[in-house]
Amino acid sequence: MIQVAFYDTKEYDKAAFEPYGAQKDIRFRFLETKLNADTVALAEGCDAVCVFVNDQVDAAVIDRLHQYGVRLIALRSAGYNNVDVRAAYGKLHVVHVPAYSPYAVAEHAMALLLTSVRRIHKAYNRTREFNFSLNGLTGFDFHGKTVGVIGTGKIGRIFIDICRGFGMRVLAYDKYPSQDGGIEYAPLERLFEESDILSLHCPLTEETTHLIDADAIQKMKKGVVIVNTSRGGLIDAEALLEGIKARKIGAACLDVYEEEADIFFEDRSGHILNDDLLSRLISMPNVIVTSHQAFLTREALGNIAETTVNNIRSCFDRDGLCDNELCYRCGSIEQCKKDRKERCF
Repeated sequence: MIQVAFYDTKEYDKAAFEPYGAQKDIRFRFLETKLNADTVALAEGCDAVCVFVNDQVDAAVIDRLHQYGVRLIALRSAGYNNVDVRAAYGKLHVVHVPAYSPYAVAEHAMALLLTSVRRIHKAYNRTREFNFSLNGLTGFDFHGKTVGVIGTGKIGRIFIDICRGFGMRVLAYDKYPSQDGGIEYAPLERLFEESDILSLHCPLTEETTHLIDADAIQKMKKGVVIVNTSRGGLIDAEALLEGIKARKIGAACLDVYEEEADIFFEDRSGHILNDDLLSRLISMPNVIVTSHQAFLTREALGNIAETTVNNIRSCFDRDGLCDNELCYRCGSIEQCKKDRKERCF
């Protein structure tokens, strides 16, 4: 039986993971706490840890896990910016879930966009108080507008398809452009200059950290709407707030936030929020914040559980090969995934 310390557990995680684990001879030790230097000892005696986006799996934590005999870090997410994959090489194998339901995230991005532009959240609150005034609820048509999509992986391409359904013009930027799909690519500067809406669908790396900063915002159209359902660190939140206050940014739709780790996924309604920047963003009438819920559909949860369990099982089988392993042997994680024909260590 494979023993797995499952960090940052929510009730929907248990419901999704327990049936798949039982089928694959995997026993989960469900822990409510996040993984960090203070909680890593809870994994002692386990073969693997299962972590989510706000667990801190840095070099120090990896060394401790290695000392405890843990052999695998299983991410139940696509992003892996919270794991020091370079430090893990030669000690612990790292696997992730590259695609659980790209439709869930892309659809949530469009839901945020529609809610913001058509003022649906404001109308909902008004009519519950029997206020049926239309003042202040004027939006704009999507048809004919230009949407700039940064990142054209599975989620980005599905979002592009949705936008095309509204009759929108699509411009895209990706370091590795897709050769199919008839997507029009352009440099970032052109996206900033021409887009009425910008939607982020790229991973968080050293290169993409604060991709949207004060300089980028200065190049954008006045009234641009920014949507982020990827990773909070893609946007410099201070610069975003200043852009909103200067009326340069027309609206912001955020499912992620750079400093979300100790805030999101928890009920903070009875507490004073110590993050002044997030408090100010939420207070803005043209900002919508959801708590990293874009992935949260029944279909996505089932796919995440099934893929994560299969990843764990594959790594402990005889040859130990897993298609979803992240490795730093080649110096390029994505290239190593493409070329792998045997275990890297």
